[in-house]
Amino acid sequence: MLNQYETVFIANPVLSAPQMKEAVDKFKGIITEAGGEIVHEEDWGLRKLAYPIQKKSTGFYYLVEFKTGGELINKLEIEFRRDERVMRFLTTKLNKYAVEYANKKRSMKQQKKEE
Repeated sequence: MLNQYETVFIANPVLSAPQMKEAVDKFKGIITEAGGEIVHEEDWGLRKLAYPIQKKSTGFYYLVEFKTGGELINKLEIEFRRDERVMRFLTTKLNKYAVEYANKKRSMKQQKKEE
């Protein structure tokens, strides 16, 4: 049984666009190599932080929704901790209501783009 998870991570704001893409590809690769399936991803871009982290007041936010077994989460979080480009991360297991809400929100966004 595959569970659905959502990970948001904040990358260092001094990264260039290719460096940010490389970091995202690394974590997506970890998920897919372990048999996970990426459901959705969003680049939220550079945003102001609520409080300074490592003396930085901004960071690049990125969201990845994926399906996998629970054993991958520990490995993924270890890689987040090891990567110096990542300042913070949060992985959440989505219950059936959260999955339904995320799908509904995506379809609403899609409808707005089409209009």
